[in-house]
Amino acid sequence: MLNGLIHAHSGLRWLLLFALVYAIFNAFSKKKNGRFEAKDKMISLFAFILTHVQLLIGLLLYLLEKRWTGFSHMKDAYSRFFAVEHTLGMLIAIVLITLGYIQSKKATTDSKKFGKIGVYYLIALIIIIASIPWPFREALGAGWF
Repeated sequence: MLNGLIHAHSGLRWLLLFALVYAIFNAFSKKKNGRFEAKDKMISLFAFILTHVQLLIGLLLYLLEKRWTGFSHMKDAYSRFFAVEHTLGMLIAIVLITLGYIQSKKATTDSKKFGKIGVYYLIALIIIIASIPWPFREALGAGWF
């Protein structure tokens, strides 16, 4: 079960990254003179939902692997990355995506709706990319899938 969750979490990141890039591109391309329609809401909602699915899988993995073992993990770069850096970075990104989605719903004009989604999702995407254990990162590489 643990191995399946790891592969699901790792593979789902590609769908999430694509959804975020698509939502950001959609938001910035329609910001000036686009109309915020149901399709645009669904694009941002899909990215929002995928991030929360990743959060649930990640939290389940975190609990199953028992990464939090006091402060002894701070000595090991691999354990520290997953226990602190990856977890904190992803939580910040998920909060930003949630705030962007909520702020876009509260915005009064279509331009502001697209702006909120574009900016919040873009900042979150940068944090997510920095927090992923890419295969080319020394001693952290987790594989492409």
